[in-house]
Amino acid sequence: MENAYAKSVAEVLEAFGVAENARIYGKNVLPQEGSTPFWKLILKQFDDLLVKILIAAAIVSFLLALVNGETGLTAFLEPSVIFLILAANAAVGVITETNAEKALQELRAYQADVATVLRNGCFSILPATVLVPGDIVEVGVGCKVPADMRMVEMLSNQLRVDQAILTGESCSVAKELKSTSATNAVYQDKTNILFSGTVVVAGRARAIVVGVGSNTAMGSIRDAMLRTEDEATPLKKKLDEFGTFLAKIIAGICILVWVVNIGHFHDPSHGGYLRGAIHYFKIAVALAVAAIPEGLPAVVTTCLALGTKRMARLNAIVRSLPSVETLGCTTVICSDKTGTLTTNMMSVSKVCVVRSVHRSPITDEYSVTGTTFSPEGLIFDATGMQLEFPAQFPCLLHIAMCSALCNESTLQYNPDKKAYEKIGESTEVALRVLVEKVGLPGFDSMPSALNMLSKHERAAYCNHYWEHQFKKISVLEFSRDRKMMSVLCSRKQQEIMFSKGAPESIILRCSHILCNDDGSSVPLTTDIRNELEARFQSFAGKDTLRCLALALKRMPTGQQTLSYEDESNLTFIGLVGMLDPPREEVRNAMLSCMAAGIRVIVVTGDNKSTAESLCRQIGAFEHLDDFTGYSYTASEFEQLPPMQRTIALQRMELFTRVEPSHKKMLVEALQNQNEVVAMTGDGVNDAPALKKADIGIAMGSGTAVAKSASDMVLADDNFASIVAAVAEGRAIYNNTKQFIRYMISSNIGEVVCIFVAAVLGMPDTLIPVQLLWVNLVTDGLPATAIGFNKPDCNVMAAKPRKVNEAVVTGWLFFRYLVIGAYVGLATIAGFVWWFVYSDDGPKLPYNELVNFDSCSTRQTPYPCSIFDDRHPSTVSMTVLVVVEMFNALNNLSENQSLLVIPPWSNLWLVGSIILTMLLHVLILYIEPLSILFSVTPLTWAEWRIVLYLSFPVIIIDEILKFFSRNSRGRRFHFRLRRHDILPKNEAHDK
Repeated sequence: MENAYAKSVAEVLEAFGVAENARIYGKNVLPQEGSTPFWKLILKQFDDLLVKILIAAAIVSFLLALVNGETGLTAFLEPSVIFLILAANAAVGVITETNAEKALQELRAYQADVATVLRNGCFSILPATVLVPGDIVEVGVGCKVPADMRMVEMLSNQLRVDQAILTGESCSVAKELKSTSATNAVYQDKTNILFSGTVVVAGRARAIVVGVGSNTAMGSIRDAMLRTEDEATPLKKKLDEFGTFLAKIIAGICILVWVVNIGHFHDPSHGGYLRGAIHYFKIAVALAVAAIPEGLPAVVTTCLALGTKRMARLNAIVRSLPSVETLGCTTVICSDKTGTLTTNMMSVSKVCVVRSVHRSPITDEYSVTGTTFSPEGLIFDATGMQLEFPAQFPCLLHIAMCSALCNESTLQYNPDKKAYEKIGESTEVALRVLVEKVGLPGFDSMPSALNMLSKHERAAYCNHYWEHQFKKISVLEFSRDRKMMSVLCSRKQQEIMFSKGAPESIILRCSHILCNDDGSSVPLTTDIRNELEARFQSFAGKDTLRCLALALKRMPTGQQTLSYEDESNLTFIGLVGMLDPPREEVRNAMLSCMAAGIRVIVVTGDNKSTAESLCRQIGAFEHLDDFTGYSYTASEFEQLPPMQRTIALQRMELFTRVEPSHKKMLVEALQNQNEVVAMTGDGVNDAPALKKADIGIAMGSGTAVAKSASDMVLADDNFASIVAAVAEGRAIYNNTKQFIRYMISSNIGEVVCIFVAAVLGMPDTLIPVQLLWVNLVTDGLPATAIGFNKPDCNVMAAKPRKVNEAVVTGWLFFRYLVIGAYVGLATIAGFVWWFVYSDDGPKLPYNELVNFDSCSTRQTPYPCSIFDDRHPSTVSMTVLVVVEMFNALNNLSENQSLLVIPPWSNLWLVGSIILTMLLHVLILYIEPLSILFSVTPLTWAEWRIVLYLSFPVIIIDEILKFFSRNSRGRRFHFRLRRHDILPKNEAHDK
């Protein structure tokens, strides 16, 4: 029944007939969603254009080796290496996928195991899974609600439920029997409904089941999570666009190389037209291998993984690697209020007592420090002076007594979590903590003596003292009509009644007041009553504190019971104001976000005035005099016309009275405006929005469901850690951009080398297995080390980058085209040098070199076998490796000279260059490896020419960097902006 909250008890009872409902509604469990078959997960990892091109290249290479009758390791090395790389990438992807759906399974933890159900005329404990709509269930303190249920009978004065995991409300909610008339009612409005998975914290009641399994509030969260598809990160989208772009370029160049050489298919050296066609097809395949940066996925993954280690030291634990760089372009953070910006630990922050009726001001106000359940905090008077011994003041002493005795909650220390925890109502626990801060009377060394206790003893030491001093005789429970509770206590043959409750109820029943100056009790006059009510309005209105008034009454000796008539002629003790306090570090974190161009929207299930007060306390909204146009409830926002809703989204700073569907709706609406959204949260209610957001950030102390749905977990629950993580994310993106550019320029060099050699008609300068070695090892290690470049000092002063910002823009593409062209031409120059000029080479005329394929058909002064010598390709490969090492140094910075940022600023890069050169020397001089890669040892003369050809790449890039730093480079960038290597999207695809 969807609208049970709007029906009367009689109407709901009449609507259900239990007998048939088990068959109609099924079991009370969240359905187990079938997992994706393992083989489908594996296939999904190969659904990428670059990967498909690589697979095609490997298969073609394998088939060509078979057609040519090649045998041995070298024949099948290239396809084997390619398949090994793809298998490793697929394994990482499968592991990530299998972890992703844990959130759905962990929702089951919030289902109750058993329920007290009316069956066959009597109540019995049954498994919660057998509940059906129409069942009558009894719940009490500590019960986890087993299904969505409509209240039908109250068995105590009140029933309060903690539904923070569902709505994010900081306080427990009082439930009632009467129907709700609210239109478009949200969960918070349905005060007669008990929601599955929430916990009863006070009272007993009976309710009728109206929703089971998927038809519960918890079930709707599961459905929302199932409907949410994972979105690609900005970098992933750019790399996918790059893959498509690169595929077109590769296809074009490969076809061009093949077509240009059609005239050479019939050359006698090939042994026939078909074999000639196959030979040039192999060159086209080599070109494809050269153009694809095989190491790019591995290097991106490694760089992001290294970034996550650094972020873990900042208490930001990353669950999804790609989300690291998403942080760098986050434009909006939607922050849950309860438990994220606040401690989710109700604390007394202000106390008001009557000082004296003989001098003004009549009242005294005290402020209390401490924002958690820890019994540590100080009390200050109105002038800001600390009270060394608060218990010496009569009113504070009696407030402590009343708070300790008129209290049903428990405060304890959890050694496993190293934190103080509550059992019971948050407001009552806040009073217990206040008792500990006030301390005990008569001990000059009280504060230091208490600090010597163990944390377990300290948790409720002062509370236990008062509980031992007074014996509880009778209790009048809280009721909604009285709005107060009272307890009768006895001490030394003297009976005293302590009362606490809503200020308007307590003050109305008071006839006297306790004076803080001398401890005397004087009649409560109209003036004093007006003053107290003004203070209460100030606490509840301007400060939006939750207020309680405390009172006492001396009772006749020997009285053993209490009646409602006894709650009159009370003596007023004091007024306490409490709140869910903001975290101390949140203010600076908010200001840092604003400086970095990141908008923060506070999202909460609490009411509007409470949330607005918190925003003022944080101080990050000081630029707003009025919240009009910046603060909306969910229902207000939904009622706006589409145009006004769009404007509201652009200005919104506060979103209140929300339920899970509203949070997800907010994320989607912001994404439709091209915002990159980070959503923080800790409850089950946050899970769908966390999954939908570009980056979901869960709190370490939050629910397992929220953590599993998120991309990142804040171990310290600290909003400020997000700011540090954003800075790290920006630095990681900048470094990722640098090594992508490095790898692109290197691959351009390889393509130029093969293409120019093929067009000029030269022998193969590099074979595919050599290209694979360069792409994976000699490119991969320095590219990974570039990820350790130090971040710019002003990384958080810049505005977030746009989602559609190309990784490589026009001017940069031109720069790396120039560098790539030089790399390719230098590689060919090394090849030509050995044949034409080297003392150890044949010293052929250039014309002979470009007509090598007709060698066997004419008389030559040299043997045709000279073109199979391994020296020229070894020189070419070594030039390619060394020039790319110098090019790696160019990528220490995008525009800064090596004179400004020297190589030793990144020792990891220097180390990777040394290691790469050692590996290269290894394959040159160790025989099994040199045969495998078709290389041979080089002489000193050959090494010298390698250095001569390689070093100029630094000079060329220094000149290009100089232009980048000056206006001409910027104008050139503007003219070439349309020719981005990575196409831009006009809209954020969501």
